[in-house]
Amino acid sequence: MGTDKEAEVAVGGNRDSDSIDAFAASSEAYSAPLHRKLKSRHIQMIAIGGIIGPGLFVGSSNALHIAGPAGILISFSLVGIIVFFVMQSLGELATLIPVTGSFTEYASRFVDDSLSFALGWAYWYLWVTVLANEYNAISLVIMYWTEVVPQWGWIIIFWFFFMVLSLAGILVYGEIEFWLSLIKVISITIFFIVGIFISAGVIGPQKIGFKYWDDPGAFADSINGVANTFVIAGTLYAGTEMVGITAGEADNPAKAVPRAIRQVFWRILIFYVGTMFFIGILIPYDDSRLLSKESKTAQSPFTIALSDAGLGAGASLINAVIVVAVISAGNSSMYVSSRTILFMARNGKAPRFMGRVNKAGVPWVALLFSNLVACIAFLSVSKAAGAVYNALITLSGVATFIVWGTIELVHIRFRNGLKAQGQSVDDLAFKAMWYPYGTYAALAANIFLIFFQGYTAFLNPFSATSFVISYILLPVFVILLLGYKFWKKTKWVKLEEMDIWTGRRDDVMPAHGDGLSKKSGVFHRVKRVAVG
Repeated sequence: MGTDKEAEVAVGGNRDSDSIDAFAASSEAYSAPLHRKLKSRHIQMIAIGGIIGPGLFVGSSNALHIAGPAGILISFSLVGIIVFFVMQSLGELATLIPVTGSFTEYASRFVDDSLSFALGWAYWYLWVTVLANEYNAISLVIMYWTEVVPQWGWIIIFWFFFMVLSLAGILVYGEIEFWLSLIKVISITIFFIVGIFISAGVIGPQKIGFKYWDDPGAFADSINGVANTFVIAGTLYAGTEMVGITAGEADNPAKAVPRAIRQVFWRILIFYVGTMFFIGILIPYDDSRLLSKESKTAQSPFTIALSDAGLGAGASLINAVIVVAVISAGNSSMYVSSRTILFMARNGKAPRFMGRVNKAGVPWVALLFSNLVACIAFLSVSKAAGAVYNALITLSGVATFIVWGTIELVHIRFRNGLKAQGQSVDDLAFKAMWYPYGTYAALAANIFLIFFQGYTAFLNPFSATSFVISYILLPVFVILLLGYKFWKKTKWVKLEEMDIWTGRRDDVMPAHGDGLSKKSGVFHRVKRVAVG
């Protein structure tokens, strides 16, 4: 197989090496590779704590208010099961073919190039929306301490901070995420321990136990509340699939990716479901301090619980941890959104100039573009911050279900392609658990949630605003897919012509055909031009 600095351009039998070199030289400004510098410890910690952002600390407040303590346990547990199987599918693909384009590239090679186009833009939009959520969340949280600086001022400050941080390079990103994720993991663990003491009455004025499950109750709005928190769970879980993106800049994906994937179940169980359990027993869902559509400011449920227990210093410390979480999550949002645009630009699915990288291997144009679009966070200045936050998190949640469902479809096509080309799954270094049952079930669940999450818009009275927010991404996704298909005249990839070879790691699976790509029954030698 080729090196990371090679280009991934299929060369027909009549193309000689001189023409290949000339093409590479003319495209040097737009084909410089990303750097494979992420160590195994970086990817492991990113997998454990990389997606623990302010959404978990602040967004969980909104979820508790909408669904109640039992409602959030149900929604986050069910979505967690879906995430587990999505990550099993992605782990199988990313371990074998670790490229920065990840599932966006897999969609092109295993299904249809038009699906790759629609998926790439949907995934980029997801992370830009998540980034806007981070800006909105940090402006809400910091106002717990002071309102001297207006909300828009904090957004501007962190906008420049994230931009500078993201330009530092992949190794700096890995190191920052390692230590910030470690802080978040330790902090949440300590909160769980303190939460046990608060609930038991060892700390604070009273023994709480499960009294808030009785008054005001376990459910805030029965099944309706559960349905409305699916998108919150989807948004807060968004980022688990980021391991597939980081695989393209990992120095040893064969070792790092499978280990990170295997940690997903415990991460879901402990940090997400565990957090929902503790805030559900420590705070009533009707507490006026929780984030809601009417909120102009809001406190984290972590902060509320510690304040009510008389731990004012601990409450301030939690807010400091939330700031750390914002830095980490914002850093990750910039990373994933820029790499997605980079891949799109280098494959003709986005303006070509967005494919530029600097000498440090940083896609600075894609970073700037993504951060500029994230300025939709300023909408929170002119309207109630809680209402804007609710709209943004719904949109990103729907995008998450679309992305996860597509990953499962791509995995199914990949397995069918292996079978059609006579390849054994026994050669795979990492195999998805409980395939095909888990994969098909997760695909069906994601399709169901895409439509189910917004059904409350149809209840009396019908809410046109809720309907648009809940479902606008569906026609947009279809328009992108069909528009690109008719424009480029793309074709559904046949199983026997599927490219399951390019980009494989020799240390993951035996290289068949010595770097040859099988197309239409004929092997064509490939000179790699990979973005990572």
